Amino acid sequence: MPRRAALVDSKAARRILGVNFGTFLLRRLIGIVGVLVGVSIITFAISHLVTTDPAVAALGDHATDEQIAQFRAEYGLDKPVLEQYVIYVQNLLRADLGTSIRTRRPVAQDLIQFFPATLELSMAALVIALLIGIPAGIWSAVYRNRLPDHIVRVFALVGGSLPIFWLGLIAVDVFYNDLSLLPAGGRLDDFLQPPQNITGLFVLDSLLTGNMVTLQNSLWHLVLPALVLGYFSTAVIARMMRSSMLEVLHQDYMRTARAKGLREFGVIVGHGFRNAFIPTLTIIGITFGSLLAGAVLTETIFTWPGLGRYATASAISLDFPAVMGVTLLAAFVYLLGNFVVDIAYAWLDPRIRHGS
Repeated sequence: MPRRAALVDSKAARRILGVNFGTFLLRRLIGIVGVLVGVSIITFAISHLVTTDPAVAALGDHATDEQIAQFRAEYGLDKPVLEQYVIYVQNLLRADLGTSIRTRRPVAQDLIQFFPATLELSMAALVIALLIGIPAGIWSAVYRNRLPDHIVRVFALVGGSLPIFWLGLIAVDVFYNDLSLLPAGGRLDDFLQPPQNITGLFVLDSLLTGNMVTLQNSLWHLVLPALVLGYFSTAVIARMMRSSMLEVLHQDYMRTARAKGLREFGVIVGHGFRNAFIPTLTIIGITFGSLLAGAVLTETIFTWPGLGRYATASAISLDFPAVMGVTLLAAFVYLLGNFVVDIAYAWLDPRIRHGS
């Protein structure tokens, strides 16, 4: 009987956990939809507060009144602002982001073309930030107030202070102009053809098609911009990891693990890191969003054909549909990254989903 009662209690607990976790996910999804609606309203309002006429900016100062009127009618700029927004939302629900004023192509098609390059660069920068930042933070906490700690803290301080554009220019000058070690522009050498387009990510597409020459070359081109873009994120993750590790190193369960005779490495990694990583996980989601924002400057410096350069050119030419499309995509990716982190956080720490 006690065993049967325990099984019943276990099943009931699993059902409760499932309901709580489902409620947690539903709340997060509703929040994502709400934020995207807010972003669409704000970006649409800002685009209409600009005093410059996008029709004149697109056609030039020598365009006739008839040409301007025809252009405004073609893009719906002659309608009331509220009606324009309603039409815009209706088109969004059909996955229609409008037509770019600058390229005269559907904005969705432009985003599909340029976004993979930015995603590949941001993911590479995040991997570098994780591979360097997490061990550096642990190393710094374990050797608190000693030489390794001072080195990591100086590294993090410099990384959080240097502007990306300055660091990028210095990196190009040193590693490309002076040392000729790394390429400074583009995703591939000019004499190479891109791999077969499967995902748009050159590294992954090269792996999937077995094109080792393109794989090596694309990785070689990715190193310098990814290091520059990921330096700031590395500093943020290292600082957060150090702070979290310092909180857990002297907890009772750490002392208990040492008293059992476990090696110090096993105590730090198996017990300390697992608990200290939970707060750091939250920062990783925010970091990924900042990488997308920082990619604008990085792509300009390294002539990386991604979303950042597309957004810059669109903003200069007052291409409002393209700018709004880029903004919505960046917001969605940022929210999606945080959503994944929220799920991982709730999975690692059940108190989050119960208290949400």
